[in-house]
Amino acid sequence: MLLTFQQYRRFLSLYLWPQWPRVVLLALLLFATVGLQLANPQVVRFFIDAALARSPVPVLLGSGGVFLAVGLVQQLCALAVVWVGENVGWTATNQLRADLARHCLQLEMAFHHERTPGELIERIDGDTTALSNFFSQFLLRVMGAALLLAGTIATVWIENWQAGLALVLFAALGVYALSRVRHVAVAAIRAERQASAGLFGFLEERLVGLDDIRANGAGPHVLRRYWQVMATLYKEGRRAWTGRALLWLVTIAIFALGGVLACAVGAWLYAVGAISLGTAYLFYQYTELVQSPLEQLTTELSNLQKATASLGRIVELLAIRSQPEPEHEALCLEAGALAVRFERVNFAYAQGKPVLFDLSFELPAGQVLGLLGRTGSGKTSLTRLLLRLWQPQSGTICLGGTDLWAVHRSQLRERVGVVTQDVQLFRASVRDNLTFFDRQIPDDRLIAALEQVDLANWLGSLECGLDTELMAAGKGLSAGEAQLLAFARVLLKDPGLVILDEPSSRLDPATEQRVERAIRQLMAGRTGIIIAHRLSTVRRVDRILILDGGRIVEQGERAALAADRRSRFARLLANDLSEILT
Repeated sequence: MLLTFQQYRRFLSLYLWPQWPRVVLLALLLFATVGLQLANPQVVRFFIDAALARSPVPVLLGSGGVFLAVGLVQQLCALAVVWVGENVGWTATNQLRADLARHCLQLEMAFHHERTPGELIERIDGDTTALSNFFSQFLLRVMGAALLLAGTIATVWIENWQAGLALVLFAALGVYALSRVRHVAVAAIRAERQASAGLFGFLEERLVGLDDIRANGAGPHVLRRYWQVMATLYKEGRRAWTGRALLWLVTIAIFALGGVLACAVGAWLYAVGAISLGTAYLFYQYTELVQSPLEQLTTELSNLQKATASLGRIVELLAIRSQPEPEHEALCLEAGALAVRFERVNFAYAQGKPVLFDLSFELPAGQVLGLLGRTGSGKTSLTRLLLRLWQPQSGTICLGGTDLWAVHRSQLRERVGVVTQDVQLFRASVRDNLTFFDRQIPDDRLIAALEQVDLANWLGSLECGLDTELMAAGKGLSAGEAQLLAFARVLLKDPGLVILDEPSSRLDPATEQRVERAIRQLMAGRTGIIIAHRLSTVRRVDRILILDGGRIVEQGERAALAADRRSRFARLLANDLSEILT
């Protein structure tokens, strides 16, 4: 997509304005570098003419010292430009990464369903990295190059208008040629970035499934697909490199022409006695100096092509929106246990493939619902709708008597707690895993939550207590300990609705008893929904809801359904629930 000037300006102002002192310092350093570049050829001319005029040695030594001093200061300024520029660029791009990550986390699951995590890593990090130079130095370098070009032409014109005119024609030719090829590689670079995202997505999927790949002998197939993906990236990368190389070829041709032009004009003016030998060398030096801003413009145009391709993909990503949040007068969920109501809800992950059909049921506040059904019956989909991870195609979902879509998403997530079968733990301290890195929660609350879920002894056995670092993915913890930690997380939120996805499906009997006690603590005074696969799980619930093929086939109070021999639930109990539902 073609970006407008307003879009460029918006991004620059959004991420550079907070750093304006450093940006001003960077501008001053760049302008100082330009001034020093213009001054050095004047020193060289003075030295040549003074030497030809047999000036005293101290004068020549003095001019040589000035030349060295100017060159040294110029190099120091260039070093400072790099230092400050990198700080500006990385500060801006890190903030952009954070904004993109926050934006993606707020998007609905339909967005993530269509993209792999590897692709999003490339979009958030890879494309943003390509913008580092754009944020830090692009405008300033272009301005510096333009100022150096203008200053060089003005200086030469003052010395001799014929040489100045020749230099103007040379510069105009260079600017025209560069402007004609500035967008030649944008489309190819966009394709290269997309191919890179595809590679990241491929690697992420295969690394996640590494155990299955090795167990089933699928290594050769994976390697074959890997070479195909790499071949696509190589092909797109070659096209992008060729497009960028065109800029360098044009630049080399222009520089060669400029050198010939400078020598020819200087030699002619010196031959007719219009200028001194030092001034002829000055013209040549300034012609070479003009090459520097043109070369810099070429570099910045090449970087701009990369930035344009990446910025276009970022703009497209930011343009993706979830269901809008309610206005400021959004309703608040009531305190305490929350009632749940589904009214004629229909839902599909993809168009034409419905998952839930005309779902209607009510769960009174403070009661626990056992959600039963075979794999693929829609149990997990139902709970995802309660979290607003997906939006139903039709129907109404109410929580605590309030329409789910009239509540801010942030408040909804605070009032609904979820524990899945696969508990996500981070490579971080026990404290950070409990609080999701919220340092405002005091330690006494954390310890109380751990005591409620029977993890006090476990915490006491840790060498560093709450500061003990856990391994990624919960390695080093048993499945029961990981789930109990997840229960403690939920207790810290004090939600009105708790959703459990079969909390005891993979536990030994002893650990299961600990989990049972923790669940009683967790459900006390709260509404609960438990996705059940085992007979022991449904003994604690108040109501039963059975799904089959996305439809409710039976619902009611657990005791009444169990006593009715004609009910589906009674038949499930009589025929071993665990075998029928898995």
